[in-house]
Amino acid sequence: MSDSPPEAESPDERFAAFVYFQAQNGGLFLGRIPNPATGETSVNIRAAKSVVDSLEMLTEKTKGNLNQAEANMLKVATENVRKLFNEVAAEHPDA
Repeated sequence: MSDSPPEAESPDERFAAFVYFQAQNGGLFLGRIPNPATGETSVNIRAAKSVVDSLEMLTEKTKGNLNQAEANMLKVATENVRKLFNEVAAEHPDA
């Protein structure tokens, strides 16, 4: 029997890719990531709000079913996209 601490569980690759994709879409819709097709940035508050809502829903629906790495990844992604959304929405009140 080994005295070394157990290795931390890694996030499921599909889950990690999904969360990363959602966060990336949030950045795209909030004008922080250029559109890959045009190279230009634009703000789409409605689409960005949908990403925030989706990440928040995923957090609620997966509570208790994620390993620690997955839970942390989702928490950080949700907090970062929500913070960015609030900043950009304040800059574009009419969007």
